[in-house]
Amino acid sequence: MAPKFKGVDFYDLDSLFSDEERMIRDTIRGWVDERVLPVIEEAYIGRHFPRELATEMGELGMLGANLPEEYGCAGLNNVSYGLIMQELERGDSGIRSFASVQGALVMYPIHAFGSEEHKETWLPALASGEKIGCFGLTEPDYGSNPGGMITTARRSDAGWVLNGTKMWITNGSMADVAIIWAQTGEIGDTKGIRGFVVPTDTPGFTARDQKGKLSLLASDTSELHLEDVEVPESALLPETRGLKGPLMCLTQARYGIAWGAVGAAMACYVEALEYAGERVMFDGPIAGKQIQQGRLADMVTGITQGQLMAYHLGRMKDEGTMTPQQVSMAKRANVDMACEVAREARRLLGGNGILVEYSAMRHMANLESVYTYEGTHDIHGLILGQAVTGLAAY
Repeated sequence: MAPKFKGVDFYDLDSLFSDEERMIRDTIRGWVDERVLPVIEEAYIGRHFPRELATEMGELGMLGANLPEEYGCAGLNNVSYGLIMQELERGDSGIRSFASVQGALVMYPIHAFGSEEHKETWLPALASGEKIGCFGLTEPDYGSNPGGMITTARRSDAGWVLNGTKMWITNGSMADVAIIWAQTGEIGDTKGIRGFVVPTDTPGFTARDQKGKLSLLASDTSELHLEDVEVPESALLPETRGLKGPLMCLTQARYGIAWGAVGAAMACYVEALEYAGERVMFDGPIAGKQIQQGRLADMVTGITQGQLMAYHLGRMKDEGTMTPQQVSMAKRANVDMACEVAREARRLLGGNGILVEYSAMRHMANLESVYTYEGTHDIHGLILGQAVTGLAAY
C-alpha cells in the first residue's frame, strides 16, 4: 500500500493557498526543475553563479515580485513572493540569495526610500534582470553591529565623496549598481547613516571576489572598495536617515529567507525519502528500518512546522501586521530546522551523501552561511529575548 503522505505537505497547506498562489509556486517549481537543477552541480563545483538565469528570472517576474507593476514588477502578494523564494532555494541557496538581494535589498530600498528618478531609472531594469544590484552594508569589522560602520560619505562641491570597504556582498562582482550605506556624521553616530545609489562603473569603485569560501559556491560574493568615489547629490536616497532604513531592508530579506530555508529542507527530505526507499540493506530498503524512519519523521515534522510559520507570517505581512521580531523568529527557527534536516539527510545517504550528484551536502554547506547572514542565529535570539523581556542584551 502506497504511503498517504509521501510528499512534503503533511498538513495539506495546499488547501490554504489561493489558485493564483499555487499556480505561481508550480510555475517556479517547474522552472527550477528544468533550468536550475540541471546546471547547479557544475555551477557549484565551478564556483560561479549561472548568470544566464538572471534574465529568465526577470522574465518570469521573480525579481522584486512583491513590488508594484507600475515599475515593471509583478505586484504579487507576499505569500506568493515567499513561495517563489521557497522554490528557488529548493534549487540552491545561491539562486535564492541572488533574487533576495536583487528584490529585497536593492529594489526595495529604491522603491521605499528613493526619488521618482531612482525608481524610473532602476526598477524596471532590475526587475527584468537586465541590470543587477548589490547591497553594501556589512563591513570587515562591523557585521552584527552595523551602527559602527566606518565607511564615510562627505559632502563635496559636486555632491558626495564615498570612502570605505564592504564585505560579504552578494552579487557584488557582477552588479551594475550598489546600494551603499555610509556614515555622513561622526563615526558611531547612527543618525548620520544614509543610503546612496552608486553605479559600479563610477571611478574609484572596485569589487573583488571573496576567496576561500566553502559555502554558497554558486553565489557571487565580493568585497567592495570605495576610494574617493564621487557621486552627485541625486545619488542620495532621500528618505534614509539612521539605521532604520537598512534594518527595514534586512527585514524584507529575512522574510524571504524564512521561506527559502523551507525549500532547502524540502529538497533534502525528498532526496532522503526516495533514497531510503531504493537503498537495500540487510534484505530490505532502509526506509523500513527504525533509525531511518526516526530521521524521516523528524525531518517532515520540522518542515511542517516551518511551512506553517512561513505561511502565517506571509498572511500577516499581507495584512500589514507583521513585526520585525516575528520575522526574526521565523528566520532563526526555519534556518536552524533546515540545517538539521540537511545534516540528517546527508547522514541517511551514507557515503553517497558527500557526492555532488546528491543535493544534501550542498544544501548543508550553503545553509551554514544562511545561518549566519542577514542576522546570525544568536543575534536573532537576542532580538527575541528583548521582545519577550523588554531588556536589551546587546
